[in-house]
Amino acid sequence: MLSEKVKELIKQSRIVGFTSWQDQYPQEVIDIFQQADDEGRYLTDQDIEQIQTFIPSLATGLAQGKLLRDKVVELVSQARSVVLAANPQITEPGGGLYPPMRAEACWRDFWHFLRCISYGIGGQSINYTSDRGLGYMEQLYQELEVPLDAMVLGLEQLKFYSLNEFEPSQRDDLAPYFDRLIESMKTFDF
Repeated sequence: MLSEKVKELIKQSRIVGFTSWQDQYPQEVIDIFQQADDEGRYLTDQDIEQIQTFIPSLATGLAQGKLLRDKVVELVSQARSVVLAANPQITEPGGGLYPPMRAEACWRDFWHFLRCISYGIGGQSINYTSDRGLGYMEQLYQELEVPLDAMVLGLEQLKFYSLNEFEPSQRDDLAPYFDRLIESMKTFDF
């Protein structure tokens, strides 16, 4: 059972922030991204088409974000496999991802991490994170004693497997979107 404090931290742990996009994009475009984030989902094909009608130059980034969306289950599974191989006791009694409900919440976080990264890529904005939301996420992870090293490893693996889905010439351009979140999480103080 989650405490009231944890429930409140979950609500406030919003990784993405679109404030810095105000000078870059029309409000209609920001609203599409914001609605997807509010609903905790990836951009739909319809969202992508709408954004492209406002800003055709985002077509490449939106297509890259769509590729991540379409491969998210496979990418999270690959990252999870590496985390479990590196930490074989983590899902056992006494491990940081025990009981199974706790492990599932962490794998779900990987899904959401990739979702947030896909927004940054789709919007071609490396500055897609909210410092405030990440601060709440840090407090949440502290409160729940989430194994941060395993989460960072998982995020690094999401980066590795995701970038392998793209041509080598695109990987250097896409890496900073992953690094933005990885570096933020590495600063969490436990």
